[in-house]
Amino acid sequence: MTEKLGIGRLRRIARRRSGEEPRRPRNERRPRSDGTGPGKSRSRAEWLGLVAVSLPGLAALAALLFTWMQVGQANKELRISEQGQITNRFNAAITNLGSDSLDVRLGGIYALERIMQDSPRDRATIISVLTAYVRRHAPLPEEGSEKQRSATPDATPATDIEAVMHVLAERPPAGDDVLVLDLSRTDLRGLTPGTGRSEFADADFRESDLSRADLSHANLAGADLDGAALRGTDLSDASLLAAGLAKAVLSDALLTAANLTSADLESARLDGADLSGTYLNSTVLEKAVLQDANLTGAYLKSADLEDADLSGARLNSAELTLADLTGADLTGADLTGADLTGAILTDARLDGAKLKGVRGLPPSQR
Repeated sequence: MTEKLGIGRLRRIARRRSGEEPRRPRNERRPRSDGTGPGKSRSRAEWLGLVAVSLPGLAALAALLFTWMQVGQANKELRISEQGQITNRFNAAITNLGSDSLDVRLGGIYALERIMQDSPRDRATIISVLTAYVRRHAPLPEEGSEKQRSATPDATPATDIEAVMHVLAERPPAGDDVLVLDLSRTDLRGLTPGTGRSEFADADFRESDLSRADLSHANLAGADLDGAALRGTDLSDASLLAAGLAKAVLSDALLTAANLTSADLESARLDGADLSGTYLNSTVLEKAVLQDANLTGAYLKSADLEDADLSGARLNSAELTLADLTGADLTGADLTGADLTGAILTDARLDGAKLKGVRGLPPSQR
């Protein structure tokens, strides 16, 4: 064994002398096999440095997340607090409505208006409360109502009723909610609900008394006014598109330039009414009374005027193309310059009617 070790050492010495194997410096360390050399130490130092650099960012992210959670909780608590405040305001307003003092009642009415503006989710409830208030405090008299109303022709709504109607007329848009104002059988004579375009679309005014009310420029499209009293009411420039006015009383009403397209005025009374320039296309006026009414320049295309009373009516330059005038009474009516092209005049009475410049009138009818 000793000989073998000696021979090996001699061979290494020989190789070094011949330059085949370099001599290792005495101070050079052999690589450690446990993976803890200088390279590994450098990698660990770099990783620790990266962690140290990232710590402030991670802390900021954690702080941001915590702040976001706090804001969310604060908003939730704020909403709960606001709802509680609205509930308290609502209860206080309802209590004020029952007061004997007019000033307190007015305060309750305007408090509900403010809540309706601040809380869209409560609008339907508030509207129900306010319309119920009108029905209770301004009901139409059950017995002898016609005599009672005729005895007080200049009657006007009470101050609190006027205030409620103003709030309803100026209420915020309903959005997707369908809110029907139930104001049926109410006494609203002389009403002046708002300063602008009063919003009463689809409202229920059945059998209500709106005589001498100012509803000019009002939006009453789709409203139910069947059997309503509208004597002398100002409805100029109002929208009554597809409104229900069957058996309504509109004697001496002002309807100039109003839109009554596709409205139902069957058996309605319009005697003495001013309908000049009014849109009555496709409107049902069957058996309606239009005696002495002013229909100058009115648009009555395809209107149903079967058995209507148009005696003494002014129809100068009116458009009556394709209108159904079967059995209509046009005695003494002024049809000067009217257009009757395609109109149905079967059994229509034209005795004493002014027919100068009429277009579309068959020779047999002249």
